Amino acid sequence: MELLLAASCLLLLSALDMVDCSAYDKIVAHSRIRAKNQGPNMCALQQVMGTEKKYFSTCRNWYKGSICGKKATVLYQCCPGYMPLEGVRGCPAVAPIDHVYGTLGLVNAKITQNYSSISRLQEEIEGHGSFTMFAPSDDAWNLSKRDALVSNVNIELYNALHYHMVNKRLLTKDLKNDMSVKSMFNDHSLYINHYSNGVVTVNCARIIYGNQVATNGVVHVVDRVITAVGSSIKNVMEAEADLTSLRAIAETSGLMEKLGEPGHYTLFAPTNDAFEKLDKDVLERIMSDPTIRQALLKYHLVNSVQCSEAIMSGSVYETMEGSNIEIGCDGQSLTVNGIKMVLRKDIVTTNGVIHMIDQVLMPDSAKQVMELVADGTFKDMVSELGLSAAMRPQTEYTLLAPLNGAFTDEVMSLDQRVLKLILENHILKLKVTINELYNGQLLETLGGKLLRVFIYRTVSVLTRRVEFIRRIFLSLMEKAGLADLLKQEGSYTVFAPTDEAFDGLTEEDIGLLTSEWHLSPLTFIPMWPPVMA
Repeated sequence: MELLLAASCLLLLSALDMVDCSAYDKIVAHSRIRAKNQGPNMCALQQVMGTEKKYFSTCRNWYKGSICGKKATVLYQCCPGYMPLEGVRGCPAVAPIDHVYGTLGLVNAKITQNYSSISRLQEEIEGHGSFTMFAPSDDAWNLSKRDALVSNVNIELYNALHYHMVNKRLLTKDLKNDMSVKSMFNDHSLYINHYSNGVVTVNCARIIYGNQVATNGVVHVVDRVITAVGSSIKNVMEAEADLTSLRAIAETSGLMEKLGEPGHYTLFAPTNDAFEKLDKDVLERIMSDPTIRQALLKYHLVNSVQCSEAIMSGSVYETMEGSNIEIGCDGQSLTVNGIKMVLRKDIVTTNGVIHMIDQVLMPDSAKQVMELVADGTFKDMVSELGLSAAMRPQTEYTLLAPLNGAFTDEVMSLDQRVLKLILENHILKLKVTINELYNGQLLETLGGKLLRVFIYRTVSVLTRRVEFIRRIFLSLMEKAGLADLLKQEGSYTVFAPTDEAFDGLTEEDIGLLTSEWHLSPLTFIPMWPPVMA
């Protein structure tokens, strides 16, 4: 009975632990499972070849054997909170629990520990309290510009270390996405993001070793030195000399103030050089139309914070314009829609993050219609037959663009005048989206013909009236005096045999069909809605 109760308690505690488990904790748990053959408390990590970057990785990256498109090798190390014993396989020993200062040595944050000593922070983090320290790794300090800090250890270095601290204990399960916490440096905020792939960032610095519990708090090792944040996206755009073109668009589109409001945004900010790469007429069109300016800026904005260290493979995100972009990575470079274009990444602000890019992202809503048509036969024919002139920028129209396969040898052998008439009937005289189509709708083409819209369960069909009816059947209708009927107002369904359907008929059958007596069966009754044969 006691054994049963003990087992029940263990199951209950396990269930409660899983409920309180974060994405980071789950990824670490999976890495333990992958390393189970290496001994107790071992974790499997992936290291990007040619770099020092290591990840507790997702199943997707693990089975692909790569991170950010680069091959990753597998390495094994003690899971957080454990340590090896000499001569014993795995990591069977629990790491000793010390105060925060001593714990910095345990997690190999030696430079942070040394700076704590020389800046007089040591006494504070050895004493009573409940602290969280986001401790830069030794590599992070070596990559940072730290001369100014170290030259003024009593103030600058002390304040910098205090900005890496929170005056309460926060484990990774307590670090929620889009939360902010007050640091111990003048209550300046630290901005937390906790991603579904297990990555946790603090001001876009990734936690590379988390949850090392101390007697007076907890230590998380991060991959970069964290700098204080006090500017919004708007503030950065106003101050950054390389973003004057984007700033002009934001100001004239009415979105600049929004970029100064609280939120969680990612802005892919094209530099001035990026705008200079655009054709002059394209740039003029953007600047002359406030609707296009707003669509363009919103296409560069994502309504979530995407730090570069959280991107381990390509993912699709909806922009504030409504279209999607793919944010990915190639080695240590960020990519947008598969292209390396990020010049500076992770400019952290109070309401998000900015990545500066060297290309302007152009949404469909900011393009002219012909820019949306893929290179191919239709686009070439529109140009060759002189139809481009009818599609001036100020004109609203809709293209019904056939795929290349629709231009068969038979079609291409037609006289140029006939071909032009055909293409004119693929250009509507108004702008109409798919959502604006309705059953029975008549749409006038550039060629002066009417197209009728048929709405079925899964597709919209546009057909011309009379002209599509096969030649032999049409001749029969003319003899019956019915050809003009379809040119009149009304709604009909016609079952029209192809010319080939008449091939099996004898001369006697044809004679019977064309006789005046037999034409009466061709009379048909108006029917609506139309029936699909």
